[in-house]
Amino acid sequence: MIFKKTKGLELQMDAFLDKISEAGIVFRRGVKNYMNKDANDFERHLEQIRRLEHEADELRKNIETQLYTQTLVPESRGDILALMETTDDVIDRATDTLSEMSIEGPMVPEEFRPGYIELAKSVVKAMEEMVKALRAFMRDPLNVRNYLHKVYHFEKESDRIAEDLKRNIFASDKLELSQKIHLRYFALHIDTIADRAEDVADRLSIYTIKRSI
Repeated sequence: MIFKKTKGLELQMDAFLDKISEAGIVFRRGVKNYMNKDANDFERHLEQIRRLEHEADELRKNIETQLYTQTLVPESRGDILALMETTDDVIDRATDTLSEMSIEGPMVPEEFRPGYIELAKSVVKAMEEMVKALRAFMRDPLNVRNYLHKVYHFEKESDRIAEDLKRNIFASDKLELSQKIHLRYFALHIDTIADRAEDVADRLSIYTIKRSI
């Protein structure tokens, strides 16, 4: 265990990962709210994910300060800091996506709404497996790979869903090109969340190997 002698830091890392996990649930609900035209619940979930992002940022900064000022886990400090920065990108991307939806208000035809909901579910599954892999890295590194392959699976699944959605959008004869481009942009934005989760998985794969040597 990386934090076996620093229980307080371990608890803060757990709290940080809890925020990431909860943000995924909120993001999925927010996308579903938007597609179902439930404006009040959508805005409520937008504010909730913004709060979670802020709380995760505060936890990350506090952990980073402790790692530097108290010279904690020096052999793994660089890896932990890099993982936290990359993980923070995931919640940032999810928050930005809901924010852009609120600002730009894309008009999504009913036939495409299930595709966006399915895509959101898939990227959140990638986030969930990423969080499980991070928890395993802290406590039981031998089991990290049990979760990494699932992150990669859901990232590929998200790519497939996003591609199908974009193909269907551009094949439509009911939309102007500008509308198609706008809808494509949001499919891409959502899909990128899974890409960021994959980035975390790539780092974890390398760091796990380093710890086993």
